[in-house]
Amino acid sequence: MGEWLIDNWTEVLGFGTGAACVFLAARRNIWNFPIGIANNLVFMVLFFGAALYADLGLQVVYLVLGVMGWYGWSRHRAADDRALVGRMPRRAVLPLVLAAVAGTAIIAFALHSYTDSTTEIADAATTSVSLVAQYMLNRRWLENWFVWIAVDVAYVGLFLYKGLNITAALYLLFIGLCVWGLRGWLRARAAQTASEAATTGAPVPAGRPGA
Repeated sequence: MGEWLIDNWTEVLGFGTGAACVFLAARRNIWNFPIGIANNLVFMVLFFGAALYADLGLQVVYLVLGVMGWYGWSRHRAADDRALVGRMPRRAVLPLVLAAVAGTAIIAFALHSYTDSTTEIADAATTSVSLVAQYMLNRRWLENWFVWIAVDVAYVGLFLYKGLNITAALYLLFIGLCVWGLRGWLRARAAQTASEAATTGAPVPAGRPGA
């Protein structure tokens, strides 16, 4: 057992910190960001060894976004010290879709041209869409969970193909945690809407972006 842990320490540590990060995000707890930053550092080591260069670069960007999200969430918290939940404005949908498509094309070209990656399309697509999902999480948009669920399903297949079975199992857990997080954020958003309506004396439109 000890030898197995030594041989697979990056996947095991990534499993633990990753699960804790998603659990805390689902709970709208700001500590998901420092735990997430630790997870980024572990996965940098893991993905370098697996030649998943886009995902390695993604961890660097995640680290920067984690710092930004940590700051943003600290400024928008409810009375229970948890993050307030917003809704994604419709005007943001098309720019985010275009960003994901453009990001996939650019990253796939770079991986094909300058690395020995054998999964450049899948690596690029999951990287690009993950960045969109993280941006949405940083903005506290409820819809981030739908994007995370979709990209985590894709990651399970990618990691199984690469032989990273522990990490694939982690992403299966992520899917469950994301579903749980979505349900929790839906309840939180409904409570916020009811509170706003009680304060103003008027109903709050369901699609209204949060603070």
